[in-house]
Formats: sequence, C-alpha cells, structure tokens
Amino acid sequence: MDTIIPKQNHFFDKFYRFSHFPNSYYYGIIFSENNYFQRGATIMKILFYDTKSYDREFFEKLLPSYPGIEIKFIEANIHEETAALAHGYDAICAFVNADLGAPVIEELHRQGVKLILMRCAGYNNVDLETTAKCGIQVARVPGYSPEAVAEHAMALALTANRHTHKAYIKCRENNFALNGLMGVNFYQKTAGIIGTGKIGQAMAKICRGFGMKVIAYDLFPNKNLDFLEYVSLDELLSTSDLISLHCPMTPETEHLINSETIAKMKDGVILVNTSRGGLIKTDDLIAGIRDHKFFAVGLDVYEEESAYVYEDMSSSILPTSTIQRLLSFPNVTMTSHQGFFTVEALTNIAETTLENAKAFMDGAEMKNLSTDQSQT
Repeated sequence: MDTIIPKQNHFFDKFYRFSHFPNSYYYGIIFSENNYFQRGATIMKILFYDTKSYDREFFEKLLPSYPGIEIKFIEANIHEETAALAHGYDAICAFVNADLGAPVIEELHRQGVKLILMRCAGYNNVDLETTAKCGIQVARVPGYSPEAVAEHAMALALTANRHTHKAYIKCRENNFALNGLMGVNFYQKTAGIIGTGKIGQAMAKICRGFGMKVIAYDLFPNKNLDFLEYVSLDELLSTSDLISLHCPMTPETEHLINSETIAKMKDGVILVNTSRGGLIKTDDLIAGIRDHKFFAVGLDVYEEESAYVYEDMSSSILPTSTIQRLLSFPNVTMTSHQGFFTVEALTNIAETTLENAKAFMDGAEMKNLSTDQSQT
C-alpha cells in the first residue's frame, strides 16, 4: 500500500523521515517499498565519503544538470565506524581507498543503502559477494580519460630515468653539476605493457611515439591492436627495457611482480606501476633494487597506501617503514596515486558517476555495473 508523506515542520519531518522511511528523504511524494523512484517528485540522496575540495568542485559543477539527485559531502572515509552515517541515504559514493569489505557492506545494507557508486575504475576493495547477497548494486567509472593515467606513467618513467626531480632541486640551489643525472634513451628500446585495457593501450601508443618497440602481455589479447605485439609474460620480462603495469588487481595478478618474475627481467630495466600497489610484492622489489636489478622504478601506487593516500602525513610518524625504504633509494620516484588527477579525468568521473546514479534512479539499464569479470 502506498503512503503519502506530508510536509512537516523541519525538526519533526527530519525525525519522521529518518525513523520511518530511511530511503525517502523528501517531501510530499508517493512512496512504495519496491518502487523508490518510479512515481511523483523524486529525489535520490547520496552520501559522498572522503570528500576532497576538488571532488566537491567537479561534482557540484555538474549537479544542476541532475535535478533529481542530492549529494551530502563529508570528509570522513567509509569504514566500519562510519558506515552507519549512511542511514537515510539511497546510495553512497566512495573512492579506491575506501574500506568496502563484508562488515561495511552489511552495515550499509542495514541502513537501507541500495547502490554503491565507485568514482573510480577499480573495485578490488569491494566485496562483491556480499553486495550480491545484500542486494546492493555497485557501479563504477570504467573509462575516465585513460590518457591521463598513461601520460602520468610515462612522466614517471621519464622522471625516474632522467632524474628531472633531482635536477630541479639542484638548480634551485645553484648546483648545475650533472653528477648523478645520467639517463638512457627510450628511442629504439623495447617497452613491455602488462595489461592492454584502455590505459595500457594509451601507454603503448605513447611509447610508440617515442620510437620504441612495443610488446604486450594480456590474458585476453585484443587482436585488433596493430600497434603492439603480444608475447608471453616470460618473453616480455626478459626482453623489455621499460615495463609498465596496467592490469587490474585480481587474485591471479596479486604480487605478479615478485622475486621470481624480477629474476627474469633484464638487468637495468625500468619498472613503472600506475595500476594497483598489490601487483608488486614490495619486499621483493626492495631486494631487487638492492641487487641493482633496476635502472629506475616509478611508482604511483604501493601496497601500504590505503591508510593514508591523499592525506597530509608530513607531521606524522608512519606505522610502517616500507614507503620510507622505497624513498631511500636514489633510483626510485614515487607519487601519491595521482595518475587520474587531470581536469578532463575529474570531469569524466563526476559525469559518469552522476549518470550511473540517474540510471539507477530512473530504473534504466545500468551500463557500468561491477562484476568479477568486467574490471579493467
């Protein structure tokens, strides 16, 4: 049976809505338990976790084009202690560093959340088995300017190779000596791309532009790509001068780069990772660096980043020493998971996320649902 929710005074209305209809936080609409957004003046409420100033800027710029959607921005990230804040919201919006394991999903389910909007491509931090059991859909942003990440991968490779970050600091101190700044040419060298989704393809094209031979490895080769050559993983590891990781994080790819695969690489290889930190077993990477296996390493992601990525930790003592150990090596360059961070990419992320919400609200086809098979 449908129930009409009348307008109330502000205090009583807020209490009444939260207590009795947690998924219908709006005035004078027709509500039906199995038909949230089908009739009447509809509003979809989204709780936006881990808000940064740039998130708010780009989402609020587009919100007027989505009149049926309201967003509450909060600074807290989502975890077991903050999941209950989603009471009264139809959806939550989270990022790659969110804790969306089974306990959090179950709490969201208890609070009435029906949709998780991931404002990123990856979703290895989401327990999809639990979301399926709880009837919560998970939507993502599968392609938000792959060129942004690929260009950052090449920037890391060039910086690590030519030591431009060190040269900048030296010149600021009037030190124009070239000691410690020697690099190698990329021209006519071999680039190995692991993972040929949209980002991997963009990186392959950039490498081609540098005059490099491009080889690639992917569990599912794309035969339509004529600008690279697919080879076995072993061949890629043993012949590449530059190896760039662009595959998703799955049980099969976790610690893909380990002592065994590092041993197969050429001496003096350059390794770049802008995909997921868990693709590399960090302790094995450190051992390889100490053994002078790598000419340079460029990392935008790393295993221990989730607790403090995007946060200012400059006045804190980090609980583990892995990052400090990596930064202690002169041939390692690190950035803070910023490969996506361009105007174009942030615009695409906001637009696709809001389109995902609108499709859910309208009962339309959800084109960007996350499944175990679709992550790229």
